[in-house]
Amino acid sequence: MKNRLIFAISIITLFSCNNTETSEKAIGDKTIQLFPKSHINFSPDENKTNLEDSIIKIDNGRILLRKIILPKYNKNVAVSLSAELTSAGDPWDKTGSLFIIPKSSKLNFLTENKKFNMLFSKNNDQDLFPGIVTEKEYNPSIEILRFMTPFGVGFYSEDPKLQLRKPVYIPKWENKVVWDEDVTQLLSELEGEVWVGVFIDVWTKEGYNFEAKLIYNESDAPVDPYRESKVIPLVNTNRYIGPERLFDGFNRKDIEVEFNIPKGYSSANLYYITTGHGGHSGGDEFVKKVNIVSVDGSVLYNEVPWRDDCASFRRFNPHSGVWTEKRLARTGNLKTGDTAEKEIEEFVASSDYSRSNWCPGSQVDPIVMPLKNISGGKHILKISITEAQKEIEGEMNHWNVSAYIVLRK
Repeated sequence: MKNRLIFAISIITLFSCNNTETSEKAIGDKTIQLFPKSHINFSPDENKTNLEDSIIKIDNGRILLRKIILPKYNKNVAVSLSAELTSAGDPWDKTGSLFIIPKSSKLNFLTENKKFNMLFSKNNDQDLFPGIVTEKEYNPSIEILRFMTPFGVGFYSEDPKLQLRKPVYIPKWENKVVWDEDVTQLLSELEGEVWVGVFIDVWTKEGYNFEAKLIYNESDAPVDPYRESKVIPLVNTNRYIGPERLFDGFNRKDIEVEFNIPKGYSSANLYYITTGHGGHSGGDEFVKKVNIVSVDGSVLYNEVPWRDDCASFRRFNPHSGVWTEKRLARTGNLKTGDTAEKEIEEFVASSDYSRSNWCPGSQVDPIVMPLKNISGGKHILKISITEAQKEIEGEMNHWNVSAYIVLRK
């Protein structure tokens, strides 16, 4: 009886300890500011790189870089990103990218590392594009949000002249654009000390105002497999800073990159982000081009990435160019039959036109491809856009693609 009593007391004590440990492990929901409201612009005179600043300005202000400490959870957690942008006077649509420098990369292109510059110094060949793929001690940056600035949201939204450009189906011009993205798959890269950056391809002194935060929601649900995930960066052709260049190479050859799957992981997903740019009306921005993504010769994606809903973003684009088009329309009440055909003239904005997987004011969601039955060891990722336009001087035809793999146990 005495032994049973001792055993029972031991069990109660054990469970009490476990419950105490469990409660101590709870961190709770958190919101982490990645960037407070920050000015992104191009101004060599005012944007000097100072590595001692809390927010480092790179490339004359076109890139902001910050080292931040993120929480590490022991319980199940979901992570989402929220970002806001307004124009500070720039009227144009531009490529934007919020990214992290992977922990696995010993070199990075933002700290002017001499070893990195030597690694990619042979840049005379037009088919060499430094920094776009994994190379020795270097891994490309991981995009956590690709976005496109709209035409002048916020700064021009109250301009009386632009009220006359507003179509009837919009009650008002919006004063900002907000993007939200679930980034739980990147949890292993969003813990501890992290270098996070934001880039906008801006060439004006006025530029944009940008802010972003991560939202961590903890729960007592069974631990998500992303808790034990691993992220493998593979490709990023965004031209953030020299010695990188706009990637116009798809018309000449494919991108191929070798990667290694370590043992002990049960599943894998490939995340692929793609947008076509440049070339005016006949270029890669406005002409449909097939993207082909394969691993070890097995095709995972063979489609045209395309957005034909750009008119739905009209309220974010007060400074978009506007024309009128005449067309035959049927007006009146269809129910009563009191209708008539007549020629009408209506607004068409440049922001309305369909594009290669983006719209002015949109975010660009990753295309997720399961890697079924993939084994440990070496593999080859290949990305092909064989009909991509050849760069014509001044037209800036190029593709921004990025890819990474998430492994789960």
